[in-house]
Amino acid sequence: MTGSTGPGEFDDVDEAVGAEWEDETTPYERVREVISRAYTPVSADSVADTARTSPKTARKHLNALDDEGFVTTDTGENGGTTYRRSPESLVVEQAADIREHVSTEELIARVSEMRERISDFQAEYGVESPEELLVERTNQTLSEAATTHDNLDPETIREWQTTRRNLAFANAALSIANAERFVGEESGPNGSALAQ
Repeated sequence: MTGSTGPGEFDDVDEAVGAEWEDETTPYERVREVISRAYTPVSADSVADTARTSPKTARKHLNALDDEGFVTTDTGENGGTTYRRSPESLVVEQAADIREHVSTEELIARVSEMRERISDFQAEYGVESPEELLVERTNQTLSEAATTHDNLDPETIREWQTTRRNLAFANAALSIANAERFVGEESGPNGSALAQ
């Protein structure tokens, strides 16, 4: 059999892919890619390991990404700086993705449907949010006076939270679409907004 590959040749596939990634990208690109998936705080050393660069280089690029608003920093348990993806950059990215794939008319229809679904949840359970519902049900369970109570399906809470999150992203996308529409119309000759 010609061209067959022995099992030993695949032992270091991860290393080969990592080396290729390192050859084809800059340290900045790798650091940005790694931190783009960090929703919980991580150290510069951890980012450096994954991004195949030195901690000093990772820290330099993380600080630049912090200045750009792409990441947010905090102080870790040991006093060192930790980094994670900023919620604002995630919202902007999600909104841009929605704008790219969904027309404004379809987006308006989806926003209306999601608002209706949230109103249905609120009417059905008599609370404003899934968190309030959880608190109410927990209190019912703990109360001696409540002899019977409905079992709350965790899927209901997840669906409500997901709908609420998706509505927020959709509203952000609509806001960006609105802003884009008016930028050209209301900008002065130097590109700044006209005074009201």
